[in-house]
Amino acid sequence: MHTLSKSRHKIWSVIIFAFVFNAVLLHWTSTFVGSAPWLILSFGLSLFYLPLSLVGRWGIGAYALIFIALEEVRNRVPFGGFGWARIAYSQADALYADIASLGGAIALSSLTVMLGALLFFLTRREFNILLLVPLIFLPIPNSVEENGQTTALLVQGNVPKMGLDFNSRAEQVFNNHVLETKRALGNNNKVDFVLWPENSVDVDPFANKKVFNSLESFEPPMIVGAIVDKGGQLLNTSILWQNKGQDIYVKQHLTPFGEYIPVRSLAERISPLTDRVNDFSAGNQQKTFKIGDAKIAPIICFELIDDQILHEAAVNSNIFVVQTNSATFGMSAESAQQLSITRVRAIEHSRNILSVSTTGYSAVIDYNGKVLQKTSMATAEHLYATVGLIDQESIRDRLGGWASVLTLIWLLFISSRRWNIRR
Repeated sequence: MHTLSKSRHKIWSVIIFAFVFNAVLLHWTSTFVGSAPWLILSFGLSLFYLPLSLVGRWGIGAYALIFIALEEVRNRVPFGGFGWARIAYSQADALYADIASLGGAIALSSLTVMLGALLFFLTRREFNILLLVPLIFLPIPNSVEENGQTTALLVQGNVPKMGLDFNSRAEQVFNNHVLETKRALGNNNKVDFVLWPENSVDVDPFANKKVFNSLESFEPPMIVGAIVDKGGQLLNTSILWQNKGQDIYVKQHLTPFGEYIPVRSLAERISPLTDRVNDFSAGNQQKTFKIGDAKIAPIICFELIDDQILHEAAVNSNIFVVQTNSATFGMSAESAQQLSITRVRAIEHSRNILSVSTTGYSAVIDYNGKVLQKTSMATAEHLYATVGLIDQESIRDRLGGWASVLTLIWLLFISSRRWNIRR
């Protein structure tokens, strides 16, 4: 903000800042596909920051409004949005992180940016008490009641090797999870359900009799991640597997360039790996798995950054399970970043979360965003977790879309006040 206020070349200042920010944050995207897609993604996202150069005309007081408005745009477009770089997701350990339960991730991002603005204005010996208005809400406790408990076994089975072909050996990832599950249940089988990660069943369980029968052999209910071929349509699914039958959730928000290729003809010219991506079909409805008193909302990997999916999951459930697969990003920072996102979502929606990955990090997270248990990376491990069930909705979820609207109105008001002062 300081540089932008003094720069005579604001567009270039914005581009350089945005490119470096995104390139450092998203370097993990280059782990197995090379630098070209990473650099293109970083530069493409940088273009969304260009309106920040308007502070030269509107005044530096408009910085926060423009910055947060641009975050909201990036959360939605293109290709359904890519909100991974949201400032809120870096604030899971902040003293003010609870504001996410009141106004959502947008409120947490806004407060973080406004605190930065406050420091900037103080260096100029200016002060506007309005910048501190959100802080009056912080004493409001994020107190919820847990109505019952559920006990789960989280299984991180690991993969034969990291990379895009992590599941190239048919049934190997599946077998890894079977072995780790049997090892864990041999020590303690008093669980309400077993949770496996995304892609843990690396062949279609409905087409492979051996895999089908193996899943049927487990006594506790299982929630597994599997790729299913339904009439030629590839589906990324979360399946509640019980002896009495199966219930299936189909991933709604697919990962662009990972689970389908937008503008494929252009993408093929950029990366030869495009041919290795088969287009998946998206689901179109939320699903809640019922196991005892637990109403479980499955969230599959990339869906974590979709505000609407998380909101619908919260109002229909009393616990979240996040299933993910980090094998395609190796030992990079991607898994740690996703864990941070998950922690903020736990605060925002007042839900305890069980997050499980094929390779790590898998974790148990409470509704305050605290990590209660966590595995290492690239290991076969399991976690037992007894967690509370929460039916109460956070204030953010009661507000729904109004949380974003009210936050933007507040930022607009702040902007106009700073503009009036400058005039």
